[in-house]
Amino acid sequence: MKLQSLLRFLDTADRRLPTHFPPHDTPSTPAPMPERKHSFPPVVAPDTRLLVLGSLPGERSLAAARYYAHPQNQFWQLISPAAGRDLVPLAYADRLDALRAARIGLWDVVASATRPGSTDAALRDIEAHDIAALAATLPDLRAIAFNGGTAQRHGLRQLGTEAARYTILGLPSSSPLHTVGLAAKAPAWAALSAYSQPRGHANA
Repeated sequence: MKLQSLLRFLDTADRRLPTHFPPHDTPSTPAPMPERKHSFPPVVAPDTRLLVLGSLPGERSLAAARYYAHPQNQFWQLISPAAGRDLVPLAYADRLDALRAARIGLWDVVASATRPGSTDAALRDIEAHDIAALAATLPDLRAIAFNGGTAQRHGLRQLGTEAARYTILGLPSSSPLHTVGLAAKAPAWAALSAYSQPRGHANA
């Protein structure tokens, strides 16, 4: 009787066991690769005297394919004194024409990177622009200004010893994330006027 009871127990237990098992070597789904974000071409003229460098365009700028497209970014207000006119009400193409006419160039130090969102602190896997190579094509270039600490940190590393050939200017970031206010940022940006040359001004 004991043997029969044991056999009945084993038969019942077998029916309760699962009949299908997942394979042990099923590969896990790889995490998606972060999207690389790319900068824009430089805005320069053959007679550019002042080159203003940012880090990498934010999400709003990338979506619009325009430098400093975020409506709360203060760049166009801050650069207006150096350009010799108010750039804010102008169409984008006219803003770029006004910069070139004032002998101001515009570019970024980061060619491409991965970055969730728009903050410089989130930049990863950075591919740098060759700032020194661009500067070498601009015989009248006198000064290089960096829009924010991240741009300056990476830009000076890229320039290396070539930085000694130019006046280097560090600017408070025009980003809305740098919240000190327009009035606090304006004096450093106004100093750029010493290196630009708005149309109609005498040669320096």
